[in-house]
This record gives sequence, C-alpha cells and structure tokens, in this order.
Amino acid sequence: MADLPAQASSFLIVFARLGAVLMMLPVFSDDAVPGQIRLLIALGLSLGLYGLLGPQVPEVGSDAKLAATVVAELATGLALGMMVRIMFLAITIAGSVMSLQTGLTSAVVPDAGLGGQVPVMAKVVSVAAVVVCLAMGVHHLWIAAMVNSYNVFPVGGLPPADDFAKLAVATVTRAMALGVSLAAPLIVYGIVFNVALGLSARLAPTIQVFFIAQPLNILLGLALFATIIGAVLTGFADAMTGWMQSGWS
Repeated sequence: MADLPAQASSFLIVFARLGAVLMMLPVFSDDAVPGQIRLLIALGLSLGLYGLLGPQVPEVGSDAKLAATVVAELATGLALGMMVRIMFLAITIAGSVMSLQTGLTSAVVPDAGLGGQVPVMAKVVSVAAVVVCLAMGVHHLWIAAMVNSYNVFPVGGLPPADDFAKLAVATVTRAMALGVSLAAPLIVYGIVFNVALGLSARLAPTIQVFFIAQPLNILLGLALFATIIGAVLTGFADAMTGWMQSGWS
C-alpha cells in the first residue's frame, strides 16, 4: 500500500495518452458512442496495458510535475490519434466523390463527426469501412501503435511540432490520393457518361436528353457502385493496414 500513490500517478499518466488517442480514433470517437462508454473503453484499455506500459512511466516527484506530464501525454495522444483519423477520412473522400459521379450529392445526412453534412453514399461507405476494418483486425494495429508510441515518444516529453506538421501534411496528401484512387472506377464512369451524354445531345438535338440523363446516371452509377464496393472496402482496409505497418510513412 505504500506505493499506491505512485501507482495511481503512473496509471493516470498512461490513461492520459491512451484515452486521448481513443478520443480521436475512428469508431471510438464517434458521437454515436456515448461518452460514458468511451470513458469505460479507455479505462479498460489502460488497465489492460498498464502492466506493460507502467514500468516505462518515470516517477513524478511533485504535483506540478505530474500535471505537466499529464498535459504532455494528452498532447501526444491527441496528435497520434489525429493522424489515424486523417488517414481514415480517405474513405469519406472516396464516398463523396462517388456521390458526385452518380448525381446523389444533394442527398445528405448530418455527420456530427465531421461537424456538418455529408452525402448519404459517403456515410454508407464510411460505416461499411468501419465494419470491414474491425472485421479484418485493423484496430489491433491501432492498439499496437499506442504501445509502440512509448518507444518513440518517451513519457513526459512534448511531441516535436515540426515533425508532426510534416507528418500531418504527408498524411493528408496520402489520404486524398487514396480516396481518389478508391473512387477511380466511378470517376471514369462519370467521364464516359457525360461524354456520351454530350454526343447524344449533338447527334439528336430534338431529344431532351437531360430529362432521362439524371435517372439513367443514378441507375448506372448505383449498379457500378454495388459492383465495386466490396473491392473498395477491402482495398481501403489493406491500405490502412499497410500504412500502419510501415510506420505511417
């Protein structure tokens, strides 16, 4: 019992980083998950990993040092979680591009996670990607990244701002490229469809092609979407896995 205060301080420091990461991770940070549930998940994860991470936490000699260490751990956890969240937005980008190509951009639903509205197709793709990633065990890599972060960022040290800024820019670039590449089949479809629509309007100017273009675009777009969605979700999960295993590079 003599070392109980020290153990409690060490657990608080571990909980600060892991809890901050969880508050930013996809799935766990969704507003659809009640705050009490997210807190319990963070506490359970911290308890489960405390035996592994506790010895890496140095002793804090004063309350002021404990407060400074907790703040540093919160900053590190938020930065790490934000990188994963940015990368996961690639599937939302892909869904938005798919919605644009199929003419369903105006059908939107609220998305509290993004602080606005997103197309229905983007929301469907995002939820499906969450299910596929969990089924393929991508969340295990997120937990492994939390553990390995203690080897890269020692407890109590603030993360280097310049390195994280460069990493954020590289992650945004990769997420954008991945999102566009996942939606590439529908981008090609959109180009072909609109070129064919223009040719039809030129060849048969008396036919009101625009009255039939929108329903036909939605019908063909949804058919192609249903054909490729499995490959898109699997490709995204594989890309997320490869990015995590490569050290976020």
